[in-house]
Amino acid sequence: MASKKKQKDAAAKSAAKQKEHGDDPIEALRLFDRYKETIIPEMMKQFSYKSVMEVPKLEKISVNMGLGDAIQDAKILEQAAEDMETIVGQKVVVTKAKKSISNFKLREGMQIGLRATLRRARMYEFLDRLISTAIPRIRDFRGVSDKSFDGRGNYTLGVKEQIIFPEIDVDKIARIFGMDITIVTSAKTDEEAKALLEHFGLPFRKKEVA
Repeated sequence: MASKKKQKDAAAKSAAKQKEHGDDPIEALRLFDRYKETIIPEMMKQFSYKSVMEVPKLEKISVNMGLGDAIQDAKILEQAAEDMETIVGQKVVVTKAKKSISNFKLREGMQIGLRATLRRARMYEFLDRLISTAIPRIRDFRGVSDKSFDGRGNYTLGVKEQIIFPEIDVDKIARIFGMDITIVTSAKTDEEAKALLEHFGLPFRKKEVA
């Protein structure tokens, strides 16, 4: 009886945790566990926070892909959407031109890009793959820039090639696509946001010592 009760309690705890972070597999929360167990106490010590509630956290990750060429060829948009959905693990949204620009043969309402917003478990799972698998595959990589914060604690990373993600089969792609990845945090300052991302493992470029 005791064993069955433990199993039931464990299942209930797992279900509650999964409900909190969405319908994604609970195994995807490795970085979330690190945040709770390691990053929160380290950040509290580093910035002398008086309450756990003051510690910055990840709120969402936005992935955007601009496709100017899609104006001329709808198949480009279709292929890019397939690649991007493979990378982010969910459906993407097509972005449309908000106004017409005659010089670029752009009309209001034209499909010009893709975007996806990741939250909860999918956000942590994506960040984990980005840091541990995708970024190390960038050629001649020396670290990401610390100049891409927006002054409000959010960070944008530009990726030139979707093939750094191992989920993409290089032999099957017809062309290379880039994307912008914006990590939105609750940090009040860029300094706190950078510290948070460093604790998660984002490899910032080291400053050269003269």
